[in-house]
Amino acid sequence: MSFMMKAMLGSKLKDMTGGGGGGGGEVEVPAGDVKETPESKGMSREEFEDYQRQLIEEKMERDKEFATKKAERANLRSCLRDKYRLPESGQDEAMVKMAGDDLDLPEDLAKMVDEDEEEEAVNDSLLGQLHQLQNMDMDQLKTKAQTTMTEIQQVAEEKCVVM
Repeated sequence: MSFMMKAMLGSKLKDMTGGGGGGGGEVEVPAGDVKETPESKGMSREEFEDYQRQLIEEKMERDKEFATKKAERANLRSCLRDKYRLPESGQDEAMVKMAGDDLDLPEDLAKMVDEDEEEEAVNDSLLGQLHQLQNMDMDQLKTKAQTTMTEIQQVAEEKCVVM
């Protein structure tokens, strides 16, 4: 109780009494260095222990969620590195390994990766190649084929006397 009185009225009393600080022998404790006690919180000892335990559990939960989010971001970066064929980061890989199999890719990214893989698979197939041919200019292909045939005929005529 005297601590509370001292904390609230200490500076005002010092001002009134002259503030001296020389011979009292009292040690001043800064406000930030005060340790919490059950009395300072207005709780019984059991309530205070439960309160402290709950604070510790909440902090551990926050730390775990933070580590998981950090690992998910590292996983995202490594997926993007794979997608764009960039060099890998050992730090990100270590973060992902520490988190284990608990990681999820964001839904939007997973959807984008799936779409890109499907698109690449279609382009690699025969139907994808045919679709690319359809997009080409047919007149240009026709003229290129005709010039190639005439070149082949000219080379053949030069080499063969019978033609």
